Amino acid sequence: MPQARIKWSDGHIEVKPPRNPKKITGTRFANIMGLSPYKSPFATWCEITRTYEEPFEDTIYTIAGKTIEPKQAEFMRLFSGDNLITPTDKYGKDYFKTTRGDFFPEDPVLGGMWDYLVTDENGKPETVYEMKTTKRPEDWAEDIPEYYALQAALYAYLLGVDNVCMVCSILDERTDYANPEKYVPTFENTILRPFKVSERYPNMADLVGYARTWWAEHVETGVSPDYNEKADAAILKELRTNKVDDNAAIEDLIKDAETLKVEIDAHNAEISAQEKKLKAIQEKIKEYAKANFREGDTRLVLSGPTMDWTYAMTTSTKVDEDLLKADGLYEKYSKPSVSYRLTCATRKE
Repeated sequence: MPQARIKWSDGHIEVKPPRNPKKITGTRFANIMGLSPYKSPFATWCEITRTYEEPFEDTIYTIAGKTIEPKQAEFMRLFSGDNLITPTDKYGKDYFKTTRGDFFPEDPVLGGMWDYLVTDENGKPETVYEMKTTKRPEDWAEDIPEYYALQAALYAYLLGVDNVCMVCSILDERTDYANPEKYVPTFENTILRPFKVSERYPNMADLVGYARTWWAEHVETGVSPDYNEKADAAILKELRTNKVDDNAAIEDLIKDAETLKVEIDAHNAEISAQEKKLKAIQEKIKEYAKANFREGDTRLVLSGPTMDWTYAMTTSTKVDEDLLKADGLYEKYSKPSVSYRLTCATRKE
């Protein structure tokens, strides 16, 4: 996809404000504050504005989470009984399709999907359950990872609920990820971390206000937060790559070039052994010529049956960069050099 719509500025980029941006969900809520070790505010902005999003692929970790989450819900019924409400209970079997992944359509900025709710006798939400799995119990030993706690806190805040319970099952990497369907949550392998939003985040309204301001400053304007060349390297590489794949004027040339390259590569593979042998022989000829090069000589010629092999001395002038730097002149007389080259590589399907 061509990236002509991106304007590069000092430390950030600008795009046309999106007509249909993605909302700030619980996961993105912590991301935009820089509290996630997995995704930066810039990467999250790219996702929200649909500027760039890494393709999603299920892993053993996401599959395990999806498989074990219903088991965690059944485990939590020991505490909540029939008052535990699933998204299916509230929105129907195809709830993701029905809601388009957003349980808060009335809010133009904040949204997302809670995992489970506990309601009172009148069906009013009282507690938000947020389910997690991990292979790193040390991350949960003392407290909840902040980026997870904020995720649940946002959904509770939007629901007008003060109670949250984080449920995290500890998985054995050698066995549980290979067979998540066999996992059974117990009091020994599952951590419960309840908290009140009003106590853990007495400034929750300010945090939500920050998210809305961030949205106004970066999403509505199309101006990204600053990127980090190291943390955002993969995304920046993609954004700086202009991919033109629909230009009919060049299609035939590219097709011919690819056909010829395949043929030439195959030919080169056939002669690579001979090239290696020739290189080794040339090195021996060079060593012989060097050994017979006399003081004062500038050229030495070795005659073969059909070719002359010439070993010659060349001279060139080289600027001593270390001396220039020592004299403080290197930066003054240096200027960037830009060059371009064309390469070709087979795409990975």
